[in-house]
Amino acid sequence: MAYSQSPKKAGLPREVLKWLQSLELSFFPKNVRRDLSNGYLVAEIFSWYFPRDFHMHSYDNGASLAAKQSNWSQIERFFEKQNISLMKEVIDGTIHCKPGAAELLVQEIYTFLTNRRIQTIQKVEQGFTDKAYQDQLPMVARATASVAIKSNLSLSEVIAEPNIISNQRKVLAIMHRHIEQRKEERTQDPKRFNVKPTLGEQAVRLPLLLAYQSEPNLQMNTSQASC
Repeated sequence: MAYSQSPKKAGLPREVLKWLQSLELSFFPKNVRRDLSNGYLVAEIFSWYFPRDFHMHSYDNGASLAAKQSNWSQIERFFEKQNISLMKEVIDGTIHCKPGAAELLVQEIYTFLTNRRIQTIQKVEQGFTDKAYQDQLPMVARATASVAIKSNLSLSEVIAEPNIISNQRKVLAIMHRHIEQRKEERTQDPKRFNVKPTLGEQAVRLPLLLAYQSEPNLQMNTSQASC
């Protein structure tokens, strides 16, 4: 069993799945993260509610970054026209197949188009990382630093924004999260990492009242200071 990649399929609330089935789309999104990344299905969903604004012959159902950017630029122009506020981070995460981004996008679209509240909101990791998936794995199977970078920084993301400094910051943020996770692992299982307690941790610590009663010199100094 391979543990290095987070699961590509993620569940959606039942009411959202029923709603998608009722739209009679050209194909059903079995893999939400992959099937919604190019924006073609998103445009098709909106075409059922805004047929005059969405002409499907203008959208490319391809997997290339150019096709994704072309489709989403048209969709975002429609959002601006209709004053629809969707977080740019959610759209970018969907384009680059970030964990949880496409699921959150579908839920927000469902709420906007149907004016209904979702009873069971899908929990999404902040920043669209694979931390939730890594936490479910045993420590021995969790990603290394290089795999963490590969899993949380896609090639399309680097190509879309070729700024070296910006990509370096993303890598540093991923490395920082990875180091913090390793620190948590050492705290949770110190024997596995051969972590020895410090002298301060080994020292027997008495409650403050007992320490005060067992030190007569401290009591004398305190009474003299009060006089």
